[in-house]
Amino acid sequence: MTLRNRNTEKLPTDIFDALIIGGGINGAATAAALAGKGAKVALIDRGDFAGSTSMHSSNLVWGGIKYMESNDFSLVRKLCKSRNHLIKSYPSTVQEIRFLTTISKGFRHSPRYLWAGTWLYWLMGNGFTKLPRLLSSKKIKHEEPIINTQNSVGGFEYSDAYLHDNDARFVFNFMRHALNYGAVAANYVESLGAEREGDLWVTKARNVMDGSTFDIRAKVLINAAGPWVDQHNELTRQKTTHHHLYSKGIHLIVPQLTDSQRVLAFFADDGRLFFVIPMGNRTCIGTTDTHMEHPEVDVTADDIAFVLENINKRLTLDKPLSQDDIISTRCGVRPLAIKGDQGSDRDFLQLSRKHVIDTNDDSAHISIFGGKLTDCLNVGDEIAEEMTRLGVTLSAPDFKWYGEPADAVKQQFMDQAKRMNLDAMTAATSSEPLSTRLWRRYADQAVQMLAKIQADPAQADILIEGTEYIRCELEHARDHEMITQLEDFLRRRAKVSLVVPHEQLRQSSGLKEACRVLFGDDAEERFNSYFELHRDTSRPAMPAADA
Repeated sequence: MTLRNRNTEKLPTDIFDALIIGGGINGAATAAALAGKGAKVALIDRGDFAGSTSMHSSNLVWGGIKYMESNDFSLVRKLCKSRNHLIKSYPSTVQEIRFLTTISKGFRHSPRYLWAGTWLYWLMGNGFTKLPRLLSSKKIKHEEPIINTQNSVGGFEYSDAYLHDNDARFVFNFMRHALNYGAVAANYVESLGAEREGDLWVTKARNVMDGSTFDIRAKVLINAAGPWVDQHNELTRQKTTHHHLYSKGIHLIVPQLTDSQRVLAFFADDGRLFFVIPMGNRTCIGTTDTHMEHPEVDVTADDIAFVLENINKRLTLDKPLSQDDIISTRCGVRPLAIKGDQGSDRDFLQLSRKHVIDTNDDSAHISIFGGKLTDCLNVGDEIAEEMTRLGVTLSAPDFKWYGEPADAVKQQFMDQAKRMNLDAMTAATSSEPLSTRLWRRYADQAVQMLAKIQADPAQADILIEGTEYIRCELEHARDHEMITQLEDFLRRRAKVSLVVPHEQLRQSSGLKEACRVLFGDDAEERFNSYFELHRDTSRPAMPAADA
């Protein structure tokens, strides 16, 4: 029986301290925090973990430098501290990266003024990162020849952080923490609504995979449904002080434009920051900021045209980027938390991504609005405090529920990898040594992989052409990562579908073999189902035909 099926069977058999609806970054961090501190926790998501906003970010962990322009210094200070905390807690995953920002003639601020702002930003972050630099146009061109400096008046360089793996993988690592601490979590289990019965919430749940329904009982109900928080609150008839507005953002994944391992930042034509971000041997470009009325969104031809036009103006490439260069796209909404009396006509460029904890004491119901990857540890700790305030006893309130294993555990892993000469097995096409990669992605669970590789060196062979994923990683994903649909692996536990062209995947014999590892007798059905349901995201959605 799979891990998911075992957990699904446990959900109706116990009374939990908390049931969390939603497995994005807010839900995953909350589950890890509460379970680590001793609460009995359940979590369900109607799709896969990190299946919405949390898999469509820029992969950046940043202190919100743009909020300085709106004088929201307290938020910037908080986010800078959160960024530093994540870098220290996850040094293999969350890493400092330089941002080289080019300023065009006629921009509303001079490079020197903005450079002074980066010093304030650096100070607000306790001087944790490398020092900012002021750069002339000539210096920018020397360091990054692909930047078009013809219309530039100079720029500056400062530091923030990024996720070495993709954002959805980062979210799953919190799910892994939660599971290790005893949480019962299952993807593809949908909440159909909940009622308060006495001292308990009774949530009607549906197993999306087979249609069966059952009840889950919990003392506290935590709505972490991301962009769908408001919709789930309607199901449970909860009145809240805040609600969400939606802003769509897209990114394009294209072949690698520069190997400098820094983020190139510009101000797009609409005034917002616009990035060229490293993604292994690919480059991620974006983003847009479009007001939406609902959270269901898709990439349009206009979105792609905006990104291509902006990037081609700012780079001097041998050949301008076109539709044909797009390998894949990312598209999601930012759920922006506002108070109920603020209306829907706010300036999206001025709205922040701050999170809000909205608690109904009478019904023991908590809603999490807004939020971003950078702030996830704060969300977990704040929800734990709310649980205590609502009368739930946490047996280990001071437990540190996040972070990589101790240095001694990592050293033990690296010593064993060295004795095996593991890095000599690294494929020539890989971007980093195998030991570094396995530790970053799996931490102490990678020790089991060393044993498999030692027993059978073929376990270190790359399985899917054009990727770095080796056979034992697929077996680990099958046994420990609740891979229910092929997309769960291709898009969220890994980033294969982001960096390998859609048609190449369709023709991949290695992917068919990976399906056999992941799904056994159901491999062919899962493979065919994926390509029937998922189009080539490098092409914009076609408008619906008139009825």
